[in-house]
Amino acid sequence: MTQRDFMDCPPDSPTLTDYDRRQMVTYIRLLDAEADGADWQEAVSILFGLDPDREPERARLVHDTHLARARWMSAHGYRHLVKEGRH
Repeated sequence: MTQRDFMDCPPDSPTLTDYDRRQMVTYIRLLDAEADGADWQEAVSILFGLDPDREPERARLVHDTHLARARWMSAHGYRHLVKEGRH
Protein backbone atom coordinates (compact mmCIF):
# COMPACT_ATOMS: atom_id res chain seq x y z
CA MET A 1 0.00 0.00 0.00
CA THR A 2 1.45 3.34 -0.99
CA GLN A 3 0.99 6.76 0.56
CA ARG A 4 -0.21 9.00 -2.29
CA ASP A 5 -0.97 12.12 -0.26
CA PHE A 6 2.52 13.36 0.51
CA MET A 7 4.77 16.33 -0.08
CA ASP A 8 8.25 15.88 -1.49
CA CYS A 9 9.66 17.41 1.70
CA PRO A 10 7.81 17.33 5.01
CA PRO A 11 7.52 20.61 6.90
CA ASP A 12 10.65 21.61 8.78
CA SER A 13 8.98 22.66 11.99
CA PRO A 14 10.15 22.54 15.59
CA THR A 15 6.64 21.41 16.52
CA LEU A 16 4.35 18.61 15.44
CA THR A 17 2.35 19.48 12.33
CA ASP A 18 -0.89 18.16 10.86
CA TYR A 19 1.25 16.68 8.08
CA ASP A 20 3.26 14.76 10.69
CA ARG A 21 0.06 13.38 12.17
CA ARG A 22 -1.11 12.20 8.74
CA GLN A 23 2.29 10.64 7.97
CA MET A 24 2.80 8.91 11.33
CA VAL A 25 2.39 5.40 9.91
CA THR A 26 4.71 6.22 7.03
CA TYR A 27 7.34 7.53 9.45
CA ILE A 28 7.13 4.34 11.49
CA ARG A 29 7.39 2.19 8.39
CA LEU A 30 10.45 4.16 7.22
CA LEU A 31 12.13 3.67 10.58
CA ASP A 32 11.28 -0.04 10.50
CA ALA A 33 12.68 -0.37 6.97
CA GLU A 34 15.89 1.34 8.01
CA ALA A 35 16.23 -0.87 11.10
CA ASP A 36 15.72 -3.95 8.92
CA GLY A 37 18.41 -2.79 6.49
CA ALA A 38 15.94 -2.43 3.63
CA ASP A 39 17.12 -0.76 0.45
CA TRP A 40 15.95 2.85 0.29
CA GLN A 41 14.76 2.36 -3.30
CA GLU A 42 12.47 -0.47 -2.29
CA ALA A 43 11.15 1.53 0.66
CA VAL A 44 10.35 4.63 -1.41
CA SER A 45 8.68 2.49 -4.05
CA ILE A 46 6.49 0.66 -1.55
CA LEU A 47 5.69 3.54 0.79
CA PHE A 48 5.35 6.40 -1.68
CA GLY A 49 4.70 4.68 -4.99
CA LEU A 50 7.70 6.36 -6.61
CA ASP A 51 9.92 4.71 -9.19
CA PRO A 52 13.52 5.51 -8.27
CA ASP A 53 14.69 4.52 -11.75
CA ARG A 54 12.40 7.06 -13.44
CA GLU A 55 12.73 9.84 -10.84
CA PRO A 56 15.98 9.16 -8.96
CA GLU A 57 16.48 12.65 -7.52
CA ARG A 58 12.89 13.07 -6.40
CA ALA A 59 12.70 9.55 -4.97
CA ARG A 60 15.88 10.09 -2.96
CA LEU A 61 14.66 13.50 -1.75
CA VAL A 62 11.30 12.11 -0.63
CA HIS A 63 12.91 9.17 1.12
CA ASP A 64 15.67 11.09 2.85
CA THR A 65 13.57 14.04 4.01
CA HIS A 66 10.79 11.84 5.35
CA LEU A 67 13.28 9.55 7.07
CA ALA A 68 14.92 12.58 8.68
CA ARG A 69 11.52 13.77 9.90
CA ALA A 70 10.73 10.28 11.16
CA ARG A 71 13.96 10.37 13.17
CA TRP A 72 12.99 13.78 14.54
CA MET A 73 9.59 12.39 15.51
CA SER A 74 11.15 9.48 17.36
CA ALA A 75 13.62 11.73 19.20
CA HIS A 76 11.55 14.86 19.80
CA GLY A 77 8.15 14.98 18.12
CA TYR A 78 6.60 12.25 20.22
CA ARG A 79 6.83 14.61 23.20
CA HIS A 80 4.27 16.85 21.52
CA LEU A 81 1.90 13.88 21.27
CA VAL A 82 2.39 13.07 24.94
CA LYS A 83 1.66 16.68 25.94
CA GLU A 84 -1.50 16.69 23.79
CA GLY A 85 -2.68 13.52 25.48
CA ARG A 86 -2.46 15.17 28.88
CA HIS A 87 -4.84 18.00 27.98
